[in-house]
Amino acid sequence: METTARLTTLDAGGGCAAKYAAGRLEELLAGFAPASTDDLLVGLSPADDAAVYRLDDERALVFTTDFFPPMVDDPAVFGAIAAANALNDIFAMGARPLLALSIAALPEELPVEAARAIFDGAAEKVAEAGAVLAGGHTIRDAETKYGLAAIGTVHPDAIWRKSEARPGDALFLTKPLGTGLVLTAARKRAVSEGDVAAAVASMTELNAGAAELIRSYEPSAVTDVTGFGLLGHVHEMAERSGVRIVLDGSAIPPLPGALAAAQRGLTTGGDPRNREYVARSVDLGDLASDLAAVAFDPQTSGGLLVALPAERSAVLTAAFDAEDRFISAIGRVAEGSGVEVVS
Repeated sequence: METTARLTTLDAGGGCAAKYAAGRLEELLAGFAPASTDDLLVGLSPADDAAVYRLDDERALVFTTDFFPPMVDDPAVFGAIAAANALNDIFAMGARPLLALSIAALPEELPVEAARAIFDGAAEKVAEAGAVLAGGHTIRDAETKYGLAAIGTVHPDAIWRKSEARPGDALFLTKPLGTGLVLTAARKRAVSEGDVAAAVASMTELNAGAAELIRSYEPSAVTDVTGFGLLGHVHEMAERSGVRIVLDGSAIPPLPGALAAAQRGLTTGGDPRNREYVARSVDLGDLASDLAAVAFDPQTSGGLLVALPAERSAVLTAAFDAEDRFISAIGRVAEGSGVEVVS
């Protein structure tokens, strides 16, 4: 949809690159804990992709919220990306979404048509996920921001956590990496339209289909890869599971155009924050600098990071191949601590 406003000129940084630095977030939340209740199955100890509250023996509510400034100019595409990104937290917990509410901050100079396109793009994505966009809250702001508060359901015994990876698990990723790099290159007209289209297609893709396939194979641990980059989220899985994760550097899967952008020295503002976050726990070995940039790149609406018993790897990969879905085996879980990248 054509509008009279370029959304990405109205903010200082877009997508999940706008996330609060992970290290500062840990410091901010240190010592904070929700009121104790046996029915809060997932809260902040340890934190995960969403909160989970048990209703009864068969049902638990999964609740999350996510919003950010634009990373693309098309308002409908921005709305779809923001909605997919928020809904993917529901899928990362093994749940299915039911309901969503909009969270919007809009400049008064933003044309009403552009604002409506954001909501329409989000509503279509929520409907695709099998849920309902039922309202929300909108305020005035100098920068455009949009996202969702979303709720879903899961059986209390079928919750996926990022903190339960086990030695002997294989590690998989269900989307290639580099959305931040590609979009940064796009603003400098240093990447092809096809590469931008591939990044947008990745960001607007719900993780619903991948989650449905994974569910049959009873994963040990699952999270989605977003603003902290692949290495930030691998670090969290390793630390919270009490294991060591060994990544295969040659298996890190870049989006088209991402490596070229890294080789030009392009990065997002989230790159140095992500490097600082994991500096003491990640051994990069001899990983090439361009692949390291891809691994640290903040992702918007990234794929699922999945740990599951290695003996199920072949059948999981075959199931993804049968549906022509992307999946990459990127490493393994071992005894110990930290993250090691090997070639």
